[in-house]
Amino acid sequence: MSASHGAPRGYPAPMAPETTVDTAVDTAVLDVDGTLVDTNYHHALAWFRAFRRFDVTLPVWRLHRAIGMGGDQLVPAVAGEEFESEHGDAARKAWAEEFQPLLEEIRPFEGVRELLTALRDAGLKVVLASSGKPEHVDAYLDLFGGRELAHAWTSSEDVEQTKPQPDLIGVAVEKVEGRDALVVGDSVWDFEAAHRAGYAGYAIRTGGFSVDELREAGAREVFESVPELREHLVSALARR
Repeated sequence: MSASHGAPRGYPAPMAPETTVDTAVDTAVLDVDGTLVDTNYHHALAWFRAFRRFDVTLPVWRLHRAIGMGGDQLVPAVAGEEFESEHGDAARKAWAEEFQPLLEEIRPFEGVRELLTALRDAGLKVVLASSGKPEHVDAYLDLFGGRELAHAWTSSEDVEQTKPQPDLIGVAVEKVEGRDALVVGDSVWDFEAAHRAGYAGYAIRTGGFSVDELREAGAREVFESVPELREHLVSALARR
């Protein structure tokens, strides 16, 4: 059952509507950080430490709420335009330095390889859409064999503006000459970007956002885990 449906304790759960995928969809665009690999809290900690270098203390929970944005969007969103103007590039450099030692602790979520394989087997072009640094993307791909399972992938070098702007998703679809896409992500920023790009979004709660938040941001459905998402998407693709 999808995580977006439930019932009070003691009452039978309502029947969840079947997951649907538009018939024109030929491409699956999957976010990487927080969706395929468990990184969101590592990112929040690295940003906290980076801002402390500038004597700025931001609550980690607030930083977490901004994870999913690219660094170009995150810094002004959490620290203000004046800080961005004076220290933005230096703060992003500090974040990269703080994040680097955490890379060895990062692991993929359960079921990632099976999800990517199932989407390919269903006939979709699979693109991993990351705005991360190329060296970080390379490290993630190594964790779950992404180069063998995806048709293409992106990094920060592919776009000038990151999520919630739709540029990254557009580039991802262009890389495989796709016509229409479904987007899989974990943060509200993924679905704001998907909505702006005109694509349906399917959310996983692996990034720490609530069902209501993800739905309000535009996710068509919300799931608890990668395996649950795979089960529902594969069934929907088979029914088209």
